[in-house]
Amino acid sequence: MTESAHPGVVSARPSAPPAPAPGTVAPPPLRDEAKRQAELSAMKRVATGLLGAAFVVFVVARLLERTVPWLAVVRATAEASLVGGLADWFAVTALFRKPLGLPIPHTAIIPTQKDRIGRILGNFLQNHFLSTNVLAGNLKSTRMAERVAHWLSDRHNARRLSRQLAGGVAQTVAALPEAQVRALIRESAVSRLQATPLAPLLGNLLAVVATDDRHQALLDEALHLVADAIDANRSTLRDVVRDQSPWWVPGAVDNALYRRFVDAARRFVEEVGANPHHPVRLKFDVAFRRFIEQLRTAPETMARAEALKTELLDAQAVEDFAAGLWDQARGAAERFSTKPEEGALDPLERGIMAVGESLLANPERLAELDEFIIHFIASLLEQHRQEVADLIAETVRQWDATLASRRIELAVGRDLQFIRLNGTIVGGLAGLAIYLATLLFR
Repeated sequence: MTESAHPGVVSARPSAPPAPAPGTVAPPPLRDEAKRQAELSAMKRVATGLLGAAFVVFVVARLLERTVPWLAVVRATAEASLVGGLADWFAVTALFRKPLGLPIPHTAIIPTQKDRIGRILGNFLQNHFLSTNVLAGNLKSTRMAERVAHWLSDRHNARRLSRQLAGGVAQTVAALPEAQVRALIRESAVSRLQATPLAPLLGNLLAVVATDDRHQALLDEALHLVADAIDANRSTLRDVVRDQSPWWVPGAVDNALYRRFVDAARRFVEEVGANPHHPVRLKFDVAFRRFIEQLRTAPETMARAEALKTELLDAQAVEDFAAGLWDQARGAAERFSTKPEEGALDPLERGIMAVGESLLANPERLAELDEFIIHFIASLLEQHRQEVADLIAETVRQWDATLASRRIELAVGRDLQFIRLNGTIVGGLAGLAIYLATLLFR
């Protein structure tokens, strides 16, 4: 039920909202628009019914006043009620439309002044809500850091956040283009290695290995490999000796030479391994340390190392390495998105909870975080508050004037009808008081 432009006429059913005018947009609808329309129509009927009752009382009292003199008081009261009710009806109606459809100046204020109202709202919000002092005070009272810490320390929240983080990462990885990511991994690794001189880095690494003669362990390992190779290839060595010896040498001599050669090699390896001061070890130590120094200082050695590095980086192995990294990451993301392993996110969940509990246990750190959050949000909104005001003004400017006026009336119109009721009642009481005062001071 909606009221027409005339104060005493109410239509039989709610009118359908008009379509937005070309070049405009409809303002956001109210969630309970039908309920608000019914409440507004009911209040309009009450206010209009009270005004109609005042009119009936005024007419009856006016007609009977000559025969019943005391009805003059009733007539004066009803007359003032009519004046007050009509004045407030005009004021309320003039906000949303032209009363009785008459072209009265300064009426239909909301439809005609919509753009200016939007600018006023934007400036009001900018000056009274988005200033640094107001924002800082309101944000401080919310104790935002403490709320965040409590939220993080809750196991349910930590579990949900960890799953969302991991799921987001999994979806992001799955959505990345395969060829570009492989190329990016390869280029990133290659560019970093190309920018790093290999020889000095390798020299420093070997110098650490040489500390406390730990590089001798490399020689020990090499000796073990030689001994194992001799033992594993005895038959091959026997065949080599037999093939290389002249045809006229008896087989028994070949076997003897083979055994003497193998035994000598085994004894030599064992002697070097058992004697920490063996000449071979001393020569290995000198050669190892000379190689370290050449890696650090010799231009020729450094150049050969860089050439070797370039050759290795251009090899297919680097491409295979980048592809393998990406395949592993993508496979892990696919497995998690389809069927996450039980307990896989427990460490992340515990870490999130630990952050919240640590903040709650440290009031000073909590206060510092609160100050940081308040300063960041207040500074950000302070910096962009003019843009917020402009956004509000531009949004309101784009609204269709008729639809905006109708929905604003639905939002606040029911409360405005109390102005009409109060105007009728208070007007009548004021008329009564004025009439009685004129009788007293006549």
